Amino acid sequence: MKIIHTTHLAGLATLALLGLAGCGSNNHDDPPGVPAPPPVAQLPQLSPAVGATLGACTELATRVNIADTTITAANEIAAGTLAIAGKPVAAHCQVLGQMFRRVSPVDGKSYAIGFEMRLPRNWNGRFFYQANGGVDGSVVTATGPVGGGGPLDNALNQGFAVLSSDAGHGAPTPFFGIDPQARLDYGYQAVGKLTPIAKSLIAVAYGKAPDRSYIGGCSNGGRHTMVAAARYAEQYDGYLAGNPGYRLPLAALANIAGAKTYAALASTPGDLTTGFTQAERTLVSNAVLGKCDALDGAADGLVQDTGACQAAFSLERDVPTCSGTRDGTCLSSAQKTGIAALFAGARTESGTTIYTSFPYDAGFGTNGWASWKFGAPIDRDSGAAAFIWAVPPEDPATFNGRDFVLNVNLASLLARVNATNATYTESGTSFMTPPDGANLARLKNRGAKMLVYHGTSDPIFSSDDTTAWYEALRTANSGDASNFARFFRVPGMNHCSGGPALDQFDMLTPLVNWVEKGQAPDSVLASARGAGNAGGVNADLPAAWSAARSRPLCPYPKVARYKGSGNVEDAASFSCQ
Repeated sequence: MKIIHTTHLAGLATLALLGLAGCGSNNHDDPPGVPAPPPVAQLPQLSPAVGATLGACTELATRVNIADTTITAANEIAAGTLAIAGKPVAAHCQVLGQMFRRVSPVDGKSYAIGFEMRLPRNWNGRFFYQANGGVDGSVVTATGPVGGGGPLDNALNQGFAVLSSDAGHGAPTPFFGIDPQARLDYGYQAVGKLTPIAKSLIAVAYGKAPDRSYIGGCSNGGRHTMVAAARYAEQYDGYLAGNPGYRLPLAALANIAGAKTYAALASTPGDLTTGFTQAERTLVSNAVLGKCDALDGAADGLVQDTGACQAAFSLERDVPTCSGTRDGTCLSSAQKTGIAALFAGARTESGTTIYTSFPYDAGFGTNGWASWKFGAPIDRDSGAAAFIWAVPPEDPATFNGRDFVLNVNLASLLARVNATNATYTESGTSFMTPPDGANLARLKNRGAKMLVYHGTSDPIFSSDDTTAWYEALRTANSGDASNFARFFRVPGMNHCSGGPALDQFDMLTPLVNWVEKGQAPDSVLASARGAGNAGGVNADLPAAWSAARSRPLCPYPKVARYKGSGNVEDAASFSCQ
């Protein structure tokens, strides 16, 4: 890979300058009098991990002695107890524990950071922090996601030691937000506290610390990963962020704004789904395809060139306007106005922008898209905004999610999410969002790498927001960040999986190869999950697609384009351009 950056690393850059100083001005390709370009500093290349064998399992319950940490169990897990895509996961050790047990002085409830680690008998020398989704609150099985839907492999199966945690609270509900420390643990501190503990436990179990450490997850797990990249750049060598809630509180507020809009458009009062019905959403998706499908050279039901599509498609022009009753073949004028405003970026009552735009794409007609737009604002976003981020939080004894969403003043709520007081000393936007997220110099300069992917039909966290983050990262790195961070948009994919998309892919393996072998991923193979797929069938796949359709996912700003010949169901017929 050609590296075009001029970042100077101590020592390494000096050597590069000394080695090139005498030859730059004698380049016969340069016109006379034109100075030679500055030398390019190479980034450090990290060495590959070396594996080891687990010596004991059950003894770890008594051998591990770490401050503020209690190991509650260490269990032998036989081969085949877990499976991935029908394949048995090898024998390993499950270690359960808790950190920093305490009683909150604010709400009087007990808190701790719960975790489990899965330690394979045959270890590959690597540690994977499994960053979980939603509001956390559960210690889910530590297997380590590799990306996309219906995975065919996981980090544990590949030989990683994997950690999973509840991020500092013991239930997947938002009420922990009344405790200020639980807010901070959820936002970023649990990762910071757990990481050295996990590495210490690995050192006891295998006789050495991990050679290489990785962190990854999707949704809020993607946000955890991006926060770790900014806050804990020295702790991890590889970062894998999927559909990240980069500015999660603002995305949730935008979703609440959407619910208010859909409630106002609803043909059945109180039923948000009738504000933008399944038939109407499919109508818009098909209209987008009509304008954008062939922009990549193949009319195949996928919008590869998302950027060009936004210029080509107009909701006002390309979708019929109802002259009478809404029947699924048109949108009313009020719908066009309201929906277009949401796609342009939700605003408060006074016109202040809350969040970013969403791209028009082909994946709006799915049940997954609908659940996030019509159900999540009341069931999820309301509680998170009211208790985890708002200062002060709401009263749980009187809180009603539906009433909160439909009646809240968005400007006031936005102010409360940005507020602090003597009890809550960090705002919701502060503890949830990466600080100075486009400045990843510490990560870059030590040789660490980052891969990010995002579905273009994600209904809750917009791929436009991640695109804007990556553009800022490029700007901060002289216009090109591809020598340490790459971003892949997944056409048609909803939130982390599903949608009319090729959502089955492994991003962890190419991340490891980049970190430890210097092999930068110029594309990642993605496949459909049709009938017979070992990872599970994607119900959103169009019937006309091959059950095993494949495409290259391309690093932004490149897109997959048809070569002009060959089977459109085969990735080999497309190239990243």
